[in-house]
Amino acid sequence: MMNNAVLDFLKTRRSVKPRDMTGPGPSAAELETILTIGARVPDHGKIAPWRFIVFEGEARKKAGEIIAQVYARKNPDATERDLDKARESLTDAPLVVAVVSSLKSHPKVPPWEQQLSAGASAMSIVMAANALGYGTNWLTGWFAFDRDVLNGLGLAPEEHIAGFVHIGRAAEKPEDRPRPALADIVTRF
Repeated sequence: MMNNAVLDFLKTRRSVKPRDMTGPGPSAAELETILTIGARVPDHGKIAPWRFIVFEGEARKKAGEIIAQVYARKNPDATERDLDKARESLTDAPLVVAVVSSLKSHPKVPPWEQQLSAGASAMSIVMAANALGYGTNWLTGWFAFDRDVLNGLGLAPEEHIAGFVHIGRAAEKPEDRPRPALADIVTRF
């Protein structure tokens, strides 16, 4: 059965810069819906090769302190402005969900497929939050790949960040950006 409303929604999805987000963020019930949808993605072997870390309220600042400490240690010439920017990495949006790619040892499900499942989870979180009326942005940044930051955020050595999904109210409607022409990205075999 065709659902034109869903197709129209998907055709117009747009990211919102976290600095252009305001509160309030999702309620507890909305967050549960968002995360439930985030866990409802292709998952060959039913191994859940992802998990979520929720940053809201003061937790965003606590994570920012970890990010700033690592940045300061690795960049001894960093300015106070640089450190403030690192501290504020997760504070623009009222809620941030880190999607953690948590690989499992499995004889039939290679790591790449598990990483793709984590990416599908992040996109499902984006779409669920958008469907609830929130603006979102799926970002990484240097700290998503820094092992010291990941350790500070509680990730296991084999875990990685697939992305930080920033969720909040769009202060204003975001402008669309140019999209690739299908003729430039589609071939037929």
